[in-house]
Amino acid sequence: MQLGLKRNEVRVVPHDSAWSNEFLEVKQSILNQTSLEDPQIEHIGSTAIKGIQAKPIIDILIGIDSIEEDLTQLEKDLRRCGFYRLKVERPDEIVFAKFIDESFETKTHYIHLTNYREKIWNDLIYFRNHLNTNEAARREYEQIKRDFISHKAEGIEEYTQSKESFVNGVLHYKG
Repeated sequence: MQLGLKRNEVRVVPHDSAWSNEFLEVKQSILNQTSLEDPQIEHIGSTAIKGIQAKPIIDILIGIDSIEEDLTQLEKDLRRCGFYRLKVERPDEIVFAKFIDESFETKTHYIHLTNYREKIWNDLIYFRNHLNTNEAARREYEQIKRDFISHKAEGIEEYTQSKESFVNGVLHYKG
């Protein structure tokens, strides 16, 4: 299993069953280094969706009581696990990344820190679960990814935007 993408790189690889084990190893490290509990840490993103191609980055969802609270200790604990807070501005979400080495050029894992069991948490879990139980949706999502990368190998924001309509449609269906 080879993980990692450089800044702005867009590439998908065939599904790798080792992604699940990698998530479990990182989750255990986070549990050992923080005061977080098992239900607060979930595997999300395409590496958590069975059988589809994905960017070779493990996405991890962490839910806490409030991302408005003092996160100094949690940030220190996550740093011990190799995660660094990014300067990404998203409403109600803080993003951390783990890198291959200290050049900080190639990311291998993301943490999406958000409020536990609130809108972002619920949407991300629902989307993962929906695709894992709906083969037609899973194949459609994978085709959107393939279509994008058949024309471009960079532009992560454009890549994300290319999937946005599909994601919003799935979440709208959720009601």
